[in-house]
Amino acid sequence: MNLSLEGKKAIVCGSTQGIGLAIAEELALLGAGCTLIARNEEGLKEAVLKLDTQLRQQHGYLVADFSRPDELKKVIEAFAAKNTVHILINNTGGPAAGPITEATEEAFLNTFNQHLICNHILTRAVIPSMKKEGYGRIVNVISTSVKIPLKNLGVSNTIRGAVASWAKTMANELGQYNITVNNVLPGFTSTQRLSTLIDNIAKKGNTVVDIVEKNMVEEVPMKRFADASEIAAVAAFLASPAASYVNGVSIPVDGGRTGSI
Repeated sequence: MNLSLEGKKAIVCGSTQGIGLAIAEELALLGAGCTLIARNEEGLKEAVLKLDTQLRQQHGYLVADFSRPDELKKVIEAFAAKNTVHILINNTGGPAAGPITEATEEAFLNTFNQHLICNHILTRAVIPSMKKEGYGRIVNVISTSVKIPLKNLGVSNTIRGAVASWAKTMANELGQYNITVNNVLPGFTSTQRLSTLIDNIAKKGNTVVDIVEKNMVEEVPMKRFADASEIAAVAAFLASPAASYVNGVSIPVDGGRTGSI
């Protein structure tokens, strides 16, 4: 099975920590040269230094704020005009938790822009390069909520579903060019995002964090949270030559928690 990414160039979004950084680390281990995108330049500098270079690949970064799509568009279009891109990892931090009945119109619009619109901007920018190279892998890190909506994540459930439909449509149009578009759906993963959600649930329920965490773990057949590296492994496979005929799918990486086949 060919998992080598030697000679391939990847863009990894939201990659200063958590799942995004784990994916960048895995792609680098397989030989890819990675360009990281996030808004925190100091965090980007630190993250780049963590990436493997044993195959003499080079890594870099771009500073862009996904809450400002126009800014992101300028940055990625300038980069794509001068650089080859084989792999794009669309990954953006999730919106604040809360019931959908309490969500504001602004919350939906902001999240739509940060996720779907930014994904679209990035994807359109790299398509010409992928077509020219005859190799393209677009992997979107979304959520298991595209299978079954999650409690107290009204805005996230809505926008994640939109991204999944966008991705399937994009996969149908780009497959003929040997460009695949797939989604990774992380379950409960040990990241800062999960810690924040647990803290919020504990505060609202007037209980302790340990109890909330224990209850969440009990929902997972494997009885533990995922490590970010376990999500990264699936994303890296989808980015590899070995996944050449995997297209337009959404793969839960959740220890079996999602209650659908």
